[in-house]
Amino acid sequence: MRVVLFGATGFAGGKILQEARQRGHEVVGVARHVESLAEPKDAGSLHDEKFVLDATAGADALIVAIPARPMPDGTKLFDAVPTLFAAAARRGLRIGVVGGAGSLRVVDGGPRLIDTPEFPDEFKPEAGAHAEVLAALQEAPAGVDWFYVSPAANFGAHAPGERTGSYRLGGDVLVTDADGDSSISGDDYAIAFVDELERPAHQRQRFTVGY
Repeated sequence: MRVVLFGATGFAGGKILQEARQRGHEVVGVARHVESLAEPKDAGSLHDEKFVLDATAGADALIVAIPARPMPDGTKLFDAVPTLFAAAARRGLRIGVVGGAGSLRVVDGGPRLIDTPEFPDEFKPEAGAHAEVLAALQEAPAGVDWFYVSPAANFGAHAPGERTGSYRLGGDVLVTDADGDSSISGDDYAIAFVDELERPAHQRQRFTVGY
């Protein structure tokens, strides 16, 4: 398939880019600065509707792997949601979003991770912004196909982990192991993400992945 990936120079975006290309998909890596990316690539912003529509011509999917928090210019991912919907409607493509873990429930019927006392204050702006994006997706027009993948709690460049080729899926509740730990490596998160691209099982849904 042909995929356009915004945020290709970030941790999650880079892992997804690599995984999808290894499987033979054509992935156009998009970022504000693309000097470090291999072709095909394009420099641009998700907040530029004309650029998004031009970049997604002929695409099967649009992947969003950019931070949800406000950028230095004041824009944030939530502001680009109408552009995502417009591209989906115009191009007939599927939207895949790299989400956050903060909006997951710690147990079924329990509080969200972001609302627990243990959740670090410095991560709350990003987590709250991601929750806004998820809520907007859940109100998407009926014809817009999307999925949103929340990682385990311990995920990111600070804890890259190792590739195991295995993972467990969940819905709106944090996935934890037998010791109560919640983690997923960058490579295994990317495997789960591309698996969903290839074999859609969560249409218009959020799901989570962990060990």
